[in-house]
Formats: sequence, C-alpha cells, structure tokens
Amino acid sequence: MSVWPAWEVLEGGETMSWFTVRLAFPDGAGVEALAVLREGSVLLEDVRAQPALSLDDLAVLADWIEGPLLDACGLDTEEPGEPPAARRARPGWPRGLEGRRLVAEEYRAAQEGGCDPVLAVMHATGRSRRKSLRLISQARDAGFLTPRHARR
Repeated sequence: MSVWPAWEVLEGGETMSWFTVRLAFPDGAGVEALAVLREGSVLLEDVRAQPALSLDDLAVLADWIEGPLLDACGLDTEEPGEPPAARRARPGWPRGLEGRRLVAEEYRAAQEGGCDPVLAVMHATGRSRRKSLRLISQARDAGFLTPRHARR
C-alpha cells in the first residue's frame, strides 16, 4: 500500500489533509482512494476499485487504510491502554415491525421539523436512498404512515 499527500487546507483554524491511497493486490486488483484526515479520523472522499468492491469490502476499507495512513502522518493509531474500538459500517437497525415503526417515527419527526424525511431515514438507518425509500414504503404498508397518494 502506498500513501502520499494530495493537498492540505486550513479552514477556521483547523487543518484538513487529503491523501491519495493506493492498494495493489497480487491478482491485479487495485483500489485507489482519496482520504481526508481530520481531527485524527479518516474519512473516505472517493474510492475507485478494479474490479468493483463488494459492500462488505467497502465497509472495511477505512479499517484497511487507517493504520498506514495515520502512520504516514505521524499520528498514533491507538491510545495507550485502550483496546481498539469496534466499528460498524452502519448503525444497527431492528428488522420487522419494530424497524418499520422506528422508520415511521423518524419520517414523521423530520416532516414536523421541516426536514427532508427520506434523508432523515437515510441518516438514522445508515442505508442508501433506495433502501430507505423501500423501508418507508414498508412502513406505509404496515400502516405506520399514511398512504402516499390518493388513487383516482
């Protein structure tokens, strides 16, 4: 794996550093990512892979590059005496009726607060827009939300 600085920005007294990260595998596959180091955390801005990564591989990509990236920046990868933190690609979300009820609550709360309800469900569940729309539809079908349109 190779890591090299792309650019650095000073904004509001805070420095954000972008790095290009390249992973090459023996079978010819490769991943190139643009990562941002901000306040000791690694955020992925852009990822290109050949062949395409599975969702499981994409979920652990930050874990693959975090250590070498922090080392390249001269930062510690772990606090002394603390075990490494467990990570999940997205927050846990209950399935079935309980999950549909919670989706409906998030949806209604966003509507009442004047926010985009689909984005609120996306944020709460950690799911894509498409999957969130499916969850909202399931909540409607279960009777937790009113029908979307009156059919004529």
